[in-house]
Amino acid sequence: MNLAPGAWKYALVPLLAAPFAFVFSVTASAVALALGVGTLAFFRDPERTPPPTGVVAPADGTVSVLREEGDRVRLGTFMNVWHVHVVRAPFAGTITDVEHIPGANKPAFSKDSDRNERVHVQFETDPDSATNQLPTDSEATVTFIAGAFARRIHPYREADDELDRGDRLGHIAFGSRVDVLFPPAVDIDDIAVDPGDSMTAGETVILDDGPLGEFDVLDA
Repeated sequence: MNLAPGAWKYALVPLLAAPFAFVFSVTASAVALALGVGTLAFFRDPERTPPPTGVVAPADGTVSVLREEGDRVRLGTFMNVWHVHVVRAPFAGTITDVEHIPGANKPAFSKDSDRNERVHVQFETDPDSATNQLPTDSEATVTFIAGAFARRIHPYREADDELDRGDRLGHIAFGSRVDVLFPPAVDIDDIAVDPGDSMTAGETVILDDGPLGEFDVLDA
């Protein structure tokens, strides 16, 4: 099983404590062992296969937001504790900047999470990619949003890195959210998912054959 970076750092302490805790309490030992194994499961990083075309989901989870904001459409994905927390590229492109924004750590499903800590990974999409279906060069940003317990955002990429759809961008430790704010050219009816739908990062198509020119994936 592939694991996201940092998995052993969090899991090693409870796993090492489990045999020592057994001396004092079977229950304490079992809890420590379960905590360590659960942590490793939380950091799992399975392989994903993108579909032939379309903009794909950047994160595993449930569609928690789909609304119009002025002339824009927002798509938000809430990742619960049982979801894979590795974030993937929705389209092919080249990283132009990685920016960390400090903030609060409110629950990722709350309205207040719009002011949470986040990381913007900005890149220019590849118009020559047969899978992107983006007619022109577009500046894009994928935003990692921390939750109440997700206080460790780990981007994997740096400026000038080239990505394909579904490539790993990074992960958020212990709960998180990823939002997509589409440009005015995209109508809410163009979105291929609905609130409550379950999505798989790098595989679920969130926009296919849309009226894409200038394309932004943003947090507020």
